Amino acid sequence: MSKSILLSLLVAIAIGVAALLFFKPVQTKQAAAEPEVADEQPAEALPTASLSGADVAGEGVTAEIASAIKTAIESGRPGLTIKAITRSQIDGLYKVSINNGPVLYATADGGYFVLGDLYQVKPGQFVNVAEQERSGDRVELMAVVEAADMVVFSPKSGEVKAHISVFTDVDCYYCQKLHQEVPDLNRMGIEVRYLAFPRAGIGSDSYKKIASAWCADDQQTALTRLKNRQAIEMNVCMPNPIAEQLALGRNVGVNGTPAMVTEDGQLLPGYKPALELAASLGVSVDPALAAEISQR
Repeated sequence: MSKSILLSLLVAIAIGVAALLFFKPVQTKQAAAEPEVADEQPAEALPTASLSGADVAGEGVTAEIASAIKTAIESGRPGLTIKAITRSQIDGLYKVSINNGPVLYATADGGYFVLGDLYQVKPGQFVNVAEQERSGDRVELMAVVEAADMVVFSPKSGEVKAHISVFTDVDCYYCQKLHQEVPDLNRMGIEVRYLAFPRAGIGSDSYKKIASAWCADDQQTALTRLKNRQAIEMNVCMPNPIAEQLALGRNVGVNGTPAMVTEDGQLLPGYKPALELAASLGVSVDPALAAEISQR
């Protein structure tokens, strides 16, 4: 089995586990050492009753089928809000998009559904169709973010060959480690666009720090100082885009930091060394520069 196929299968398993946790019965939750993003208030959802079967029926799906699926699934888990029901690539199964939740593939009567990514079999590979669709959704979601609402580190000279949007937390070790490599990324022609994702939530110390960086006159210097574990003046101005960016991160699938979104909507979770990240983005690096960076 090739590495790419194995990696795709591991990603699918991880998504399946996360989705299973989403559907587990509601229980009293013990406090965790690390605050979980899921404990924060999710983006506001429309009340279930506000959308009819016709409202959520996508192209090629009748209102009757959509209503049957919606009624059945919501009867099994009251409180779920279905955003859309569309045809899937498998005859007889319909793609059901849950607001602030996973994607299901349900029968026409809603009596059965499967949970997990949908793959297409092609010669020599398995293609994750679900991830391709999520990538397209991420491109649309990221397109609405104004450049003025991000803290951007651009190459000082030469062309911008690619850019990455990085959801970051100033108290995250690997966010700090990645930031140390931003100058190298810039030298390779990669622009870094930061969005705030304080894992401990709105009102936490991490929130106050990162909001103060966004509110600073010199955002780059303030953010760099925080990533170097240096203090800055606390100044949480209002309005600020932190809450919106935190909600955006959740919507694109971020559940930890750092998390990077590429121009084509791929989600790259976790830290990657500069040269590895450049390779992932398809950016060619001058051999002399690559040798200099790799020797550190």
